[in-house]
Amino acid sequence: MEHFIDEILELEEVRIVNGIRRQYTIRERPNYLEILDDFDFFRRFRLKKHTVLLLLGKINDQLLSKITRNSNITPITQLLVTLRYYASGSMYVTVADFAGISKAAACRIIEKVTNAICALRPEYIKLPSTVAERSSLMDEFFKIAQFPKVIGAIDCTHVQIQSPGGTQAEHFKNQKGSFSMNVQCVCDAALKFADVEPHWPGATHDDNIFDSSRIRARFENKEMADALLLGDSGYACRDYLITPLHEPQNRAEDRFNESQMRTRNVIERTLELWTGRFPILSIGMRCKIPLVQSVIMATAILHNLSRDAGEDMPPDVDVHREEIENDVILLGNSTQVQRQLIEYFST
Repeated sequence: MEHFIDEILELEEVRIVNGIRRQYTIRERPNYLEILDDFDFFRRFRLKKHTVLLLLGKINDQLLSKITRNSNITPITQLLVTLRYYASGSMYVTVADFAGISKAAACRIIEKVTNAICALRPEYIKLPSTVAERSSLMDEFFKIAQFPKVIGAIDCTHVQIQSPGGTQAEHFKNQKGSFSMNVQCVCDAALKFADVEPHWPGATHDDNIFDSSRIRARFENKEMADALLLGDSGYACRDYLITPLHEPQNRAEDRFNESQMRTRNVIERTLELWTGRFPILSIGMRCKIPLVQSVIMATAILHNLSRDAGEDMPPDVDVHREEIENDVILLGNSTQVQRQLIEYFST
């Protein structure tokens, strides 16, 4: 194991005892890649060793600058500190002790590594950009329950946070009375994210988030041609966003609803896998809102990375997530496309 000088840079971490400044302490920094077997490493960091090394290769250059004045915490240590934070949702000091670094260093590392991972968004979280990519996605969705032209399923999920305080705090209080971010997500048939909007406070309704989103603008501008999204009844039905019927009246409408809901279920499974892999999303984050938003995006990117790597879920993961149901069901807004789809299911 390597040794290092753990510097105290934050005023809150400087202690004066009997008028004497606390001396630097020398602690061992564990190399968890070496000392943990594959099972324990996966359980503690939520990604397997080969996936962590793949990720490190993509962000290594951004992590090379010094974290402290006299010592350089290696990129792999920085990455493992951050992954442990995502995996545990622990206090900064707990994560710092786990890695043998100061709380101040852990704070800076987590923010730095999170931003480096977020920079990978264009590579890992994206909608199809070509006709061929859209066609391939439509084929994969069609295999689920024969619903045509679908390239994504959309829903929102709440990520718990501490109260941000101040006059705006009530905007973050959701229907259950806890503080959260309401995160809009779109996924594909392979249970990977195609779009993530992490910026909305918990009191915001799902349909209002969609109205202001980039993905709505792209569909409105016909960038996705005649492709469709599937959503639940909390969304207004549009020609490109198809929602279920509230009270189906005949066999065709029953078949339409059944296929729509079975196909849309991929977003529920995706959100369960994501929040199950990274408990910080369920336990709640005790950091400022900008970092909360970045952690949400970074863990979504890591979810896609893990799917690409063919990883299973870490052991002892409860993939159940608590849902906050919309109290508004938007009715009477059927579209021509929805009616055409119902006709399709009548044959």
